[in-house]
Amino acid sequence: MPNEIATPASQKPIVLPEITIEVDVVGGDSKQRDTWTNDIEFLMSCIALSVGLGNVWRFPFTALENGGGAFVIPYIIVLFLVGKPVYYMEMLLGQLSSRGSIKVFDFSPIMRGVGYGQVFGTAIVSTYYATLMALTLRYLIESCYPTLPWSYCREEWGDTCIDSKKNKTDVVTNDTNIKTTSAEFYFTKVILREKDSIDDGIGYPSWYLALTLAVSWIIITSILIKGIKSSGKASYVLAIFPYVVLFILLIRSLTLPGAFDGVLYFLKPQWDKLLDPQVWYAAITQVFFSLAICFGNIIMYASYNRFRHNIKRDCTIVTTLDTFTSLLSGIIIFGILGNLAHESNTTDIQNVVKSNTGLAFISYPDAIAKFEFLPQVFSVLFFLMLFVLGIGSNVGMASCVMTVLKDKFTNTQNWIIAVSIAIVCYGIGLIYITPGGQYLLNFMDFFGASFIALVLAIFELIAVGWIYGVKNLCRDIYFMLGIKTSIYYRVCWGIITPAFMAAVLAYTLVNYTPLQYNGYTYQNGLYVFGWCLSAFGIGQLLFWGVGAIWSCPGGTICERIRKSFKPKANWGPLDSVTLKEYQMFKTEDRSNELFKKTGFWYKMYDNIFG
Repeated sequence: MPNEIATPASQKPIVLPEITIEVDVVGGDSKQRDTWTNDIEFLMSCIALSVGLGNVWRFPFTALENGGGAFVIPYIIVLFLVGKPVYYMEMLLGQLSSRGSIKVFDFSPIMRGVGYGQVFGTAIVSTYYATLMALTLRYLIESCYPTLPWSYCREEWGDTCIDSKKNKTDVVTNDTNIKTTSAEFYFTKVILREKDSIDDGIGYPSWYLALTLAVSWIIITSILIKGIKSSGKASYVLAIFPYVVLFILLIRSLTLPGAFDGVLYFLKPQWDKLLDPQVWYAAITQVFFSLAICFGNIIMYASYNRFRHNIKRDCTIVTTLDTFTSLLSGIIIFGILGNLAHESNTTDIQNVVKSNTGLAFISYPDAIAKFEFLPQVFSVLFFLMLFVLGIGSNVGMASCVMTVLKDKFTNTQNWIIAVSIAIVCYGIGLIYITPGGQYLLNFMDFFGASFIALVLAIFELIAVGWIYGVKNLCRDIYFMLGIKTSIYYRVCWGIITPAFMAAVLAYTLVNYTPLQYNGYTYQNGLYVFGWCLSAFGIGQLLFWGVGAIWSCPGGTICERIRKSFKPKANWGPLDSVTLKEYQMFKTEDRSNELFKKTGFWYKMYDNIFG
């Protein structure tokens, strides 16, 4: 029987057609989508993904470069206005639809290119992120030597080298010929074998790092091999162990002479820097890097949840823990910096270390080499922690790519996809462990990941907030979780968060200067390749948008375009029974809209506050 909806007495009843349900079940009706063994595995996996290297070494040194406490305040504000709302939004989309980071855009097929572009960027990050783990693993192995190999100078390094295990009194000086620590020489000359330029090529991979890179991918693959089940089990160790090490390092850091001065510098704000746009830009990029939002990972993890799982609670836990970990790491590092400044007889904490892509492999080892009591123990703990953090983040990125392939090739076994990803990423990763590898890593990080992610993040927010609509999303939340959405999330999704992202993009483009690495300017051909790479990732929007319009059935081109913006017929929960309930809920909801105003400004207002 058709459904009749009561209307005012002066009007005839509105007759709605029967609902036809088309369910796009991943893997077919006979094969349901994997789910987490229990709710805690999802939470632990999100912690392992989002609380990683970005908190332990990138946050403290980003804070150092931007005024210490002057950076902490904008970071917390941006986390509250951008990080948490986007994290919650991506969790909602994944859990509601049980779809990966590409199929989730069935809510607006014309925007599916956002998902493809994000997966492309994630795949690029996966190719070089494991090489950082390879470096970490080598340091971990060499931390077991009777004497830390980076704590002393070698004859071939000349008179410009000073032992890292000694104080740095003659390093921090106004002289332009500043001496270099043995930790930095060891990283650049022994570990990386770094070249002065790559004009004559990048050289050949290091056999040592090739082995440690292989071990890294073997571990990642072994976790992925059984799909979400095995990665969920591993998440307990990947999420909890780093905190054990951090608290050990915290105790050691705070007991060093001069540590209090460093911590005070970290926590004491410099209010004048709050007006510096660069500080806010750094805060926003740090939030993206730290929480791993707008890369597809969070959507992927949430897609394996139970439909009624309380993700609002998990979002609060993860984002709070992320902030806590960043501040904890900041206290540890600034305590060490305070000690280095104390030994150097200087109060200039900001300049006691260098800031570049090798920070974790120069400054930390340099500080650990100065420990008088069992530096090997602290070195093993620290690099083991970095390795575990790297595993957690890399498993999340590889899982995102794996889920997309699994959704596409539903009959292919997990181990085949996992091994294939590992082989491809390992092969590409070899270029990053050549003498010129760090030049390419820096290059790919900007053109292949950061810039693509920033642009696509804005389109993702527009797609959810204004094409699908904040109002629609809030009603989905009510159906799924039975809770009403606060004005905080509504305003952030619809106005504040996309405005922040647009401001960041505008700032990046207006203040753009050619990318460099350690003062080296890349060849023009590489810049052309880099922008082509970015254009390819962002261009997925246009390609898949045209494809969505083309695949829309019948009608004129304008009708097809309008249809491509609307959700697919099967958009919603994966389970057929829940999907039917969801579509009935949405149908009744739409009927209530028939008697509302239709003006443009009213619709704008209603989308946020309705």
